[in-house]
Amino acid sequence: MLKIGIVGAGGIGTVHANCYKSIPDAKVVAVADIVPERSKKLADIFGADAYDNAEDVIKKKDIDVIDVCVPTYLHSEFVIKASNAKKHVLCEKPMALTYEDGIKMIEATSKNDVKFMIAHVLRFFPEYIKAREVINAGSIGLPKMVRTYRGGPNPAIVREWYGYHDKSGGSIQDSLIHDIDFLTWTFGPVKEVYTRGNVFKRKEPFDPEYDLVMMEFENGIIAHLVSDWSGNQRTQFGAKIEIAGTKGLVEFNSFNSIPLKLNLFEENKGKAESVSIPESPLSPGIEPYTREIREFLESVEKDSQIPVPAHDALYALKVALTCIESMRVNKPLEVKL
Repeated sequence: MLKIGIVGAGGIGTVHANCYKSIPDAKVVAVADIVPERSKKLADIFGADAYDNAEDVIKKKDIDVIDVCVPTYLHSEFVIKASNAKKHVLCEKPMALTYEDGIKMIEATSKNDVKFMIAHVLRFFPEYIKAREVINAGSIGLPKMVRTYRGGPNPAIVREWYGYHDKSGGSIQDSLIHDIDFLTWTFGPVKEVYTRGNVFKRKEPFDPEYDLVMMEFENGIIAHLVSDWSGNQRTQFGAKIEIAGTKGLVEFNSFNSIPLKLNLFEENKGKAESVSIPESPLSPGIEPYTREIREFLESVEKDSQIPVPAHDALYALKVALTCIESMRVNKPLEVKL
């Protein structure tokens, strides 16, 4: 059985902790958070040890895996410390605040020969898995255009650090990176991006943020991505994606009762037939965060390839950072490694 230490007992730390309840071969044995009440509350659920210092968890000899759920600007520090302690590491997205930090994380985990994965959970949502299967099967023909939307309440309302660009990177780096990772995983490298938004015009951390990204892939696909942190606490979070090809359109809308649909163009008739697509048959009924963690732990136990390679996460980070820089300089930029 793998013994887990969770660093960060906030929102996503609690989500991850609850997932371990459904994974019989894993046990949470320690939780750390700078707010002692939070770490104790979460640790008590598992009969685990509670700490107010992450390093006390990292140095425990009986821990196999460190699950890093702290704010983005702390990811690099704790991933490197955990890997130096010879612990396998699962870390929340985005990988890091800077590209250079991401490289340091990969170098440290590689040097210490530990498994390291960034939790890009969109790859584990059944609707996105099925949409990718439909695309790869050629059902919509040659993909040509993509539109995505991801938005809801401004998270700075609850956790103020999200509102500071030098801590979270803003909505593109924290939120839209979900879609960036899925699209680069599905369609490959990005050639150029152009972004407009109000990241550098905001005055207070709680101010709304709204960003538009135009993205051209090296294979010619054009994507239009929206990242929206303009809502209040009563705003419903939602995500949408439409992928149009030469033979049809596959679309996901979390606001709809039938979230995933396939629209096929009738040959030579200019009409479309719309059908709902059932959930992916992979691990039916398993919540995406649980599936993500379980598959990572299986790679640790079997010493096999992790589901989200670290260089994929680093590339998604590079694209997101280029989008932000494009907004700052107000011109299209090539994505260069």
